[in-house]
Amino acid sequence: MYRTVQDFIDDWQHESASTLKVMKAMSDSSLQQKVSSEGRTLGALAWHIIHTLGEMGSKAGLNIDTPAEHAAPPISASVIADAYERASQLLLHHVQTQWNDSMLPEVLEMYGEKWSRGAVLYAIIKHEAHHRGQMTVLMRQAHLKVPGVYGPSKEEWAAFGMKAPE
Repeated sequence: MYRTVQDFIDDWQHESASTLKVMKAMSDSSLQQKVSSEGRTLGALAWHIIHTLGEMGSKAGLNIDTPAEHAAPPISASVIADAYERASQLLLHHVQTQWNDSMLPEVLEMYGEKWSRGAVLYAIIKHEAHHRGQMTVLMRQAHLKVPGVYGPSKEEWAAFGMKAPE
């Protein structure tokens, strides 16, 4: 949970940049990659992250224009990455301009529960990190170069002339 808007901003700038880096590494042909027949595709996971910024944001009083809930993901990876970049910047802008530290403990109705505004921001980041991790697995299966998020990826270690830790 966040107690200051600046703490969220600092985290969001890193997390959204990491998510955008992952989304920009997707290819059009990788968007249909699934881990199983019942699972979401890589494109659907990326689209879900974007949709959730608008959906959770609106429940918390932030108007973030994102695709409709059941809109099919585009077939273009760059369109998805661009939509994420717009939505993530809007989230940042709205939190910076509409919320202040004294508002973060305020309690909102979220999914039949009571969450503070600070907890909503925390959940947005954790939700995104969770799905970003799923995306990197699908990207690996699709034979894409996976960018490092919290440290170098296998490919980045190789670019350093080093073997990735096992």
